Amino acid sequence: MTIFTEGRHSTEGLLSEANFHRSRDNIVIAAGAGLIVAGMVLGKVTASGKYVPSANAEITGEEGAEVGAAIALYNCDATSADQKVAAITRDAEWNGNTLSFDSTVNDAGKKATKVAQLAAKGIIARY
Repeated sequence: MTIFTEGRHSTEGLLSEANFHRSRDNIVIAAGAGLIVAGMVLGKVTASGKYVPSANAEITGEEGAEVGAAIALYNCDATSADQKVAAITRDAEWNGNTLSFDSTVNDAGKKATKVAQLAAKGIIARY
């Protein structure tokens, strides 16, 4: 028997959002950010206004992105080019079990910090 493992679906973790999609914005994922999955915690690069996976600490050239500011709603490949995607940027509830984090956010304390940063934007993780 073949076992099929299904990945995350777009918007799978979204529990609730503000009326008329006020919680969503169209954002640009910066080229070089790699593969982005639905539920990825993103940070906004101050200089460009583009988004990348939110790292645990500041990265040169990606200043500002160390603060969790959004959650990707859809998968995209930003390995070699900027990608436009919809994201949750405010006033929403997300299933915390479906959040994905940058590889540098690798323990419970760092993940809790990202969840708190999202909460400051009105994005509440529910477990």
